[in-house]
Amino acid sequence: GAGAGLLLAFLPPPECPVFEPSWEEFADPFAFIHKIRPIAEQTGICKVRPPPDWQPPFACDVDKLHFTPRIQRLNELEAQTRVKLNFLDQIAKFWELQGCSLKIPHVERKILDLFQLNRLVAEEGGFDLVCKDRKWTKIATKMGFTPGKAVGSHIRSHYERILYPYNLFQTGASLLVDLYVCLLCGSGNDEDRLLLCDGCDDSYHTFCLIPPLHDVPKGDWRCPQCLAQECNKPQEAFGFEQAARDYTLRTFGEMADAFKSDYFNMPVHMVPTELVEKEFWRLVSTIEEDVTVEYGADIASKEFGSGFPVRGGKIKLKPEEEEYLDSGWNLNNMPVMEESVLAHITADICGMKLPWLYVGMCFSSFCWHIEDHWSYSINYLHWGEPKTWYGAPGYAAEQLEEVMKKLAPELFESQPDLLHQLVTIMNPNTLMSHGVPIYRTNQCAGEFVITFPRAYHSGFNQGFNFAEAVNFCTVDWLPLGRQCVEHYRLLNRYCVFSHDEMICRMAAKAETLDVVVASTVEKDMAIMIEDEKVLREAVFKLGVTDSERMNLEVLPDDERQCMKCKTTCYMSAISCTCNPGSLVCLYHVEDLCTCPTYQYKMGYRYTVDELYPMMNALKLRAESYNEWASNVNEALEAKVNNKKSLVSFKALIEESEMRKFPDNDLLRHLRLVTQDAEKCSSVAQQLLNGKRQTRYRSGGGKSQNQLTVNELRLFVRQLHALPCVLSQTALLKDLLNRVEDFQKYSQKLLSEEIPSASELQGLLDISFDFDVDLPQLGELRIRLEQARWLEDVNQICLDQNSLTLDDMRRLIDSGVGLAPHPAVEKAMAKLQELLTVSEHWDDKARTLIKARPRQTLSSLEAAVKEIEEIPAYLPNGIALKDAVKKAKDWLQEVEGLQAGGRVPVLDTLVELVSRSRSIPVHLEYLPRLESLVAEVQAWKDCASNTFLTENSSYSLLEVLCPRCDIGISGFKRKTKKLKEPALNGKKRNTKLESLIDLERALSESKETAMATLTEARLKEMETLHGLRVANEEKIFSNEQNTEIKVCLCQKEPAAPMIQCELCRGVFHTSCVSVPSIWQEPRVWLCPHCHRSEKPPLEKILPLLASLQRIRVRLPEGDALRYLIERTVNWQHRMQQMLSSGNVKLIQENTGSGILYSRWQTMVGQLHETSKNDCRGKRDGICCMERKLKRRFERGDLCSEMRSRVRKITPNKKKLKLAQLRELNTSKLEREKLFDIQRSGESQLLLSDMSLSEQEESEDEDAICPAVNCLQPEGDEVDWVQCDGCCNQWFHQVCVGVSPEMAEKEDYICASCTGKDFSYQN
Repeated sequence: GAGAGLLLAFLPPPECPVFEPSWEEFADPFAFIHKIRPIAEQTGICKVRPPPDWQPPFACDVDKLHFTPRIQRLNELEAQTRVKLNFLDQIAKFWELQGCSLKIPHVERKILDLFQLNRLVAEEGGFDLVCKDRKWTKIATKMGFTPGKAVGSHIRSHYERILYPYNLFQTGASLLVDLYVCLLCGSGNDEDRLLLCDGCDDSYHTFCLIPPLHDVPKGDWRCPQCLAQECNKPQEAFGFEQAARDYTLRTFGEMADAFKSDYFNMPVHMVPTELVEKEFWRLVSTIEEDVTVEYGADIASKEFGSGFPVRGGKIKLKPEEEEYLDSGWNLNNMPVMEESVLAHITADICGMKLPWLYVGMCFSSFCWHIEDHWSYSINYLHWGEPKTWYGAPGYAAEQLEEVMKKLAPELFESQPDLLHQLVTIMNPNTLMSHGVPIYRTNQCAGEFVITFPRAYHSGFNQGFNFAEAVNFCTVDWLPLGRQCVEHYRLLNRYCVFSHDEMICRMAAKAETLDVVVASTVEKDMAIMIEDEKVLREAVFKLGVTDSERMNLEVLPDDERQCMKCKTTCYMSAISCTCNPGSLVCLYHVEDLCTCPTYQYKMGYRYTVDELYPMMNALKLRAESYNEWASNVNEALEAKVNNKKSLVSFKALIEESEMRKFPDNDLLRHLRLVTQDAEKCSSVAQQLLNGKRQTRYRSGGGKSQNQLTVNELRLFVRQLHALPCVLSQTALLKDLLNRVEDFQKYSQKLLSEEIPSASELQGLLDISFDFDVDLPQLGELRIRLEQARWLEDVNQICLDQNSLTLDDMRRLIDSGVGLAPHPAVEKAMAKLQELLTVSEHWDDKARTLIKARPRQTLSSLEAAVKEIEEIPAYLPNGIALKDAVKKAKDWLQEVEGLQAGGRVPVLDTLVELVSRSRSIPVHLEYLPRLESLVAEVQAWKDCASNTFLTENSSYSLLEVLCPRCDIGISGFKRKTKKLKEPALNGKKRNTKLESLIDLERALSESKETAMATLTEARLKEMETLHGLRVANEEKIFSNEQNTEIKVCLCQKEPAAPMIQCELCRGVFHTSCVSVPSIWQEPRVWLCPHCHRSEKPPLEKILPLLASLQRIRVRLPEGDALRYLIERTVNWQHRMQQMLSSGNVKLIQENTGSGILYSRWQTMVGQLHETSKNDCRGKRDGICCMERKLKRRFERGDLCSEMRSRVRKITPNKKKLKLAQLRELNTSKLEREKLFDIQRSGESQLLLSDMSLSEQEESEDEDAICPAVNCLQPEGDEVDWVQCDGCCNQWFHQVCVGVSPEMAEKEDYICASCTGKDFSYQN
């Protein structure tokens, strides 16, 4: 029951070690096994996975291979289960001999475990004591039944009926017999109740038997004596039966796959290994289920061929597969390699020196066992499903044996060497519960499993597979091998080979042995010689005196075995003449026969004296090695002051290679120490050389093999701890001190709030000399970046004018990547705040600059004031500041013009307006200036329309100013040059050589304008007079040979021709435009002299008046004023001439009669020159007077002037002028002209009113100033102008003046009347 409970909850043992050797390690199997032995022998078994590319071809002859497998009944494998089965067999046999068949009862629907019930009752003291103490319920509980259901009474009845008679029989209670008819009661009565034994014919009453029989048995019946004899026969040794069928690999595989697939009801490859494992252990512990499998075990490879390729094999190998022929992991090679001591055994021992093959199926198993002679074993799974292994370490072998004997003593009583028969298995959980260490593994195809000496192992197959195994023995096994032979002697177990024979064979070849093998063999041989010497002395003491040399090795092993202990004799044996074929070893001399010992003869292979030289040969071979080993040990264990150099260690290694010393632990340790020392020396040299000098600069960081400071410290200690001396140790100690100083200084710097970047860089430069991983470097680099960034910030922020937005963004971007630090975060916060404010104000400045409508100067000044508080260079802020400055300068200039009281020059206004367009500020005076410039331009346009002829090539100024180009032939004129400003305010001596000079002189000063024009006029008159004389001389010249060129074409005169009234030049009528019909006497001017339309004076005076209202001075205005003054003066003089009747003067001014007559003749118009001329002049004067009197007529004003200059002469005004005398009229015009000039000069250029107010003020000019204005409405309103000093216009209806009165009489307003204004006649 307890065992079944464990099995139901089977827990897999821990996994054994798994090794995956590199190609270098895999090259030497024995060296690798020796390397892993300290680990693997602790678990007894281990698994080795070869390198992935190691895949030997499967070389077994599949067609030739056939075998008869063993039959395995799973429930007979497990030791405790087999004990139960044996007990049930005894009970069944007992009742069968009693004539009854055994039927196992059921209790609580479970089969009653009779073995457990019998054991529990025996443990409680037997049937009688259990009944007396009423322990049946307790026993039922122990068996797992639920108490309280009268189970105890049922169990008692079954025990009493089935087991009690058997136990009584076993105790001999029914063996009391005598010689009476009824051998029990001695009575011959009740013959019908007498039973006749079918074995011995004795008679017994049925009621005398114990227990009594109620009925006569129907079948054969045995009496108690016959029954005892039958039941006490010894059991046959348990073993596996051979199957009746012979299989090939193919047929066995088909059977195996079909079994597993049917059993688990799924494809074989889909069954989990864990499920198969649990099911296996369930089946081996279950009596009720009888599952039988077959196992093709211990198939000789010698007969059918190994799975590994061998030389001379039938399988043809590819070139790349030939390497597997000599591989140490080829199981055909491993036992006989030089490192394996089995190579010295001459016999081919199947399974030990020759591999065995194993063909498994699901559940087929190999039971707990250890290898023969406690040797190593190695198993390779060629292909197929996994093999599950369980193993126990060698030190637990005896413990495992004791547990199995304790749990299944009945088996070991009949088979003491049961575990050597490979027929018994026991659940690993059961062994583990008793303290036996068990390990497991699943061996997959292509993997090795190695078992170590005396390591018990067992297992089973997960399915169809093919494995191969062989034994091998290493040098370290030799002591165990001798111990195993002694153990076999105690168990009377056969040896597979003679251990002593193997030792002597190795000693005979001492000179060729490996020195380690020689040393080990020498030690083993010393033991052998000592034991042999003692045994021979004991034999001699027993009386065996006869001896002879005997070559026992020539005898087959079964003919030289000790008849007592079965050991194989080699060194010596005892025989007797009574039985020449029998031998005993020297341990069992007394067991040979009963003959006296003096008749015995001892056969020996060597005398003791012969053995010593053999041992000495081994010793000599080993001595050179021992001396070397002693030197190595001395070097490795030397104290500090006696340490040898690294060169000495290398010399020891070279000596071992030269003398071919074995690659054992000592040599490997020496190599390891030397390699460590060389590595330390190399690393120390690298550290001293500073190999990391360029790593950081080239972008590298910590080297993969770089030491930390602590590791350097430990490394220095390691150098001191090395068994050899290195020259770099002292230097490295100094390096460590420098590194520690570096750490202290770096710690000091890092503790500062803002360390210096130069100091940090200096530390980093020092670190380049250390090939050590310095943890501070990362923080130093971080702090260096922070310090550089902070210094960059401070440096840039020192000059506020150079701190741009891009600088701030760059600093912030670079600062974002820095590690957090209070100083950095503080600077970042300031920068971010400054950038935010700067961007805000820069954007605001850009917005203010581009704002439409433009912002006022005050708001921009406030913004500039805010921007000036920001310690940064803001391009838009600078632009805004510049704009404000320009605006202020502009306004200052404008206000200067206004405050100066002088009428501004047009060019100045144009320049101001032009500049204002580039100033993004709302300029208060700009609209008025623009309006003024527009009005001036309109005035100039109106004046041009008034003066200039159609398609005229002259400018307005050229027409208005005195001519500067008199005498220049053709129409080509010089290009107008730019005006040059006066230097340092000093007046220059102006030479009026051209119009440009004249224009410049007029622009420079108003005071000198009239003088300049007068000068130009005088020059014009002088030049014109000269031109007239020259032209007239050209016409009246008497020189015959002189070539005369006239006209525009500059050709000779030819009729018809016409003469210019002004320049007196003559022109071909075909070259110039001449009116075809003269309506009245008129003068003709040539294209050079006809420069304007010559408008009437009344049409010009409003132009001058409107210009004075505009309050802007321009050269054209000065020229116009000068022109009007000249005109008025000319009129005045003309009036004087007319009134005086001095016509002669006029005639002189108009030209010579002769000249005119000649002119008329040339033209073809023979009129009286003087008469017509006088009439024309008079008509012209009269016409001019009439035009002067009507100069302010509304209808005669320029329509364009009215449209461009508003309200200069209102549309609805009717002008009134008194009938003045001609002389007074001229005088009045002159006075009004001067009044206009004076009034204009007395006014300021601008007022404080805005543009809209100024426009309204212009509208107010049309308002009647009468006190009680009637505000008349209608399409036409009559106006009248005051002839007093105010010159204001009134509604005629508001001042009581009729249109006739306004036309004929002067009107003086009430205001002027009150001032006693007298109008001068």
